[in-house]
Amino acid sequence: MEWTRAKDWLIGAAGLLVVLVVVLTVAWFVISDPVGRSGPGATPSPSSEGPVDAGPPDGLAEDDVWLADVVLEVGTAVSGGTTLRDIDAVGRDVLTGPDGLVAGGLELDATVPFDVVAEELGGGALVRAGDDGEAEVVRGVEVLGREVRVVASGTVEVDAGRLVVEPRSIDLGGPGFLSDALAAVARRAVTIEHDIEGLPEGLVLQDVSVGDDGFRATFRGEDVVLTR
Repeated sequence: MEWTRAKDWLIGAAGLLVVLVVVLTVAWFVISDPVGRSGPGATPSPSSEGPVDAGPPDGLAEDDVWLADVVLEVGTAVSGGTTLRDIDAVGRDVLTGPDGLVAGGLELDATVPFDVVAEELGGGALVRAGDDGEAEVVRGVEVLGREVRVVASGTVEVDAGRLVVEPRSIDLGGPGFLSDALAAVARRAVTIEHDIEGLPEGLVLQDVSVGDDGFRATFRGEDVVLTR
């Protein structure tokens, strides 16, 4: 099997930085493995380490590479203008071929930093962890021609593939009746609706929670095209 050619193909491919690093890292170990084997492309026997039911697909071409599973931890990655941190990625049944680089299954957990979401809100917004697993937004909002400081908090949810924080409480710093009257005006300015971009098509946001330094997001997908 032409491992060198497969490696060059992977390095030259454009796509999600996180998944590329996953594949390249594992491909390196695959490439260096034959040194201790009986020959290039030797097929592990049932007694070898790893799942006994794992095996490449039928008709695997000489120019293709099949990886049973890949695992990677990354500190920080930037793709599609989006910054992700503390990334844990697990791919299975990863195959190169005419359709590009495809993972039969892909699971990815990553943290979306608070400052990334705050920048999208604009207005000098500050996003931070609140009490009881909620997220808190602090920003200046123009209400009735005056600038007021708004503090809003709410639980984070997944809605149509988006990270959403709908404020449950809004404090404008004045008397209670005044805050209640103006809350509807300020609500839109402190509502978070964030699309996590830069990920390959097929990865779907499944769950999200509030951490100390950002939103912890979980993605899952099948037959995910990583690169073409």
